[in-house]
Amino acid sequence: MESLTELFCDVDDFCQEFLPVWRKQLLLVGEIQRQRKRSLSVSEIMTILIHFHQSHYRDFKAYYVDYVLGRLRREFPGLVS
Repeated sequence: MESLTELFCDVDDFCQEFLPVWRKQLLLVGEIQRQRKRSLSVSEIMTILIHFHQSHYRDFKAYYVDYVLGRLRREFPGLVS
Protein backbone atom coordinates (compact mmCIF):
# COMPACT_ATOMS: atom_id res chain seq x y z
CA MET A 1 0.00 0.00 0.00
CA GLU A 2 1.38 3.37 -0.97
CA SER A 3 1.68 6.18 1.54
CA LEU A 4 -1.15 8.63 2.07
CA THR A 5 0.94 11.43 0.58
CA GLU A 6 1.67 9.43 -2.58
CA LEU A 7 -2.00 8.50 -2.86
CA PHE A 8 -3.05 12.14 -2.49
CA CYS A 9 -0.54 13.26 -5.16
CA ASP A 10 -1.85 10.65 -7.62
CA VAL A 11 -5.48 11.58 -6.93
CA ASP A 12 -4.75 15.30 -7.13
CA ASP A 13 -2.94 14.88 -10.47
CA PHE A 14 -5.98 13.00 -11.80
CA CYS A 15 -8.42 15.64 -10.49
CA GLN A 16 -6.37 18.47 -12.06
CA GLU A 17 -6.88 16.85 -15.47
CA PHE A 18 -10.40 15.43 -15.06
CA LEU A 19 -12.41 18.11 -13.23
CA PRO A 20 -12.04 20.95 -15.78
CA VAL A 21 -13.16 18.63 -18.61
CA TRP A 22 -16.06 17.31 -16.54
CA ARG A 23 -17.23 20.80 -15.52
CA LYS A 24 -17.09 21.92 -19.16
CA GLN A 25 -19.22 18.93 -20.15
CA LEU A 26 -21.76 19.78 -17.44
CA LEU A 27 -22.00 23.33 -18.75
CA LEU A 28 -22.61 22.09 -22.31
CA VAL A 29 -25.35 19.70 -21.22
CA GLY A 30 -26.91 22.23 -18.85
CA GLU A 31 -26.59 20.07 -15.74
CA ILE A 32 -24.33 22.37 -13.74
CA GLN A 33 -25.64 23.25 -10.31
CA ARG A 34 -24.59 25.74 -7.68
CA GLN A 35 -21.10 25.02 -6.38
CA ARG A 36 -20.77 25.70 -2.66
CA LYS A 37 -17.42 26.22 -1.00
CA ARG A 38 -16.24 22.99 0.62
CA SER A 39 -14.04 22.51 3.64
CA LEU A 40 -12.25 19.66 1.80
CA SER A 41 -11.16 19.62 -1.83
CA VAL A 42 -12.36 16.93 -4.23
CA SER A 43 -8.84 15.47 -4.14
CA GLU A 44 -8.94 15.20 -0.35
CA ILE A 45 -12.39 13.57 -0.37
CA MET A 46 -11.33 11.05 -3.03
CA THR A 47 -8.11 10.29 -1.15
CA ILE A 48 -10.07 9.49 2.01
CA LEU A 49 -12.48 7.26 0.06
CA ILE A 50 -9.71 5.35 -1.71
CA HIS A 51 -7.77 4.98 1.54
CA PHE A 52 -10.93 3.55 3.16
CA HIS A 53 -11.11 0.88 0.46
CA GLN A 54 -7.45 0.02 1.06
CA SER A 55 -7.96 -0.28 4.83
CA HIS A 56 -9.24 -3.20 6.89
CA TYR A 57 -12.41 -1.30 7.84
CA ARG A 58 -15.73 -2.56 6.47
CA ASP A 59 -17.84 0.36 7.65
CA PHE A 60 -17.07 3.88 6.42
CA LYS A 61 -18.51 5.54 9.52
CA ALA A 62 -16.25 3.50 11.81
CA TYR A 63 -13.26 4.24 9.56
CA TYR A 64 -14.01 7.97 9.51
CA VAL A 65 -14.68 8.34 13.23
CA ASP A 66 -11.94 5.99 14.47
CA TYR A 67 -9.19 6.51 11.94
CA VAL A 68 -9.67 9.72 9.97
CA LEU A 69 -10.83 11.96 12.81
CA GLY A 70 -8.44 10.32 15.25
CA ARG A 71 -5.26 10.10 13.17
CA LEU A 72 -5.53 12.19 10.02
CA ARG A 73 -6.71 15.57 11.32
CA ARG A 74 -3.25 17.06 10.76
CA GLU A 75 -3.18 15.86 7.12
CA PHE A 76 -6.75 17.08 6.47
CA PRO A 77 -7.30 20.23 8.57
CA GLY A 78 -10.73 20.90 7.03
CA LEU A 79 -12.32 17.66 8.27
CA VAL A 80 -15.93 17.80 9.35
CA SER A 81 -17.05 16.03 12.50
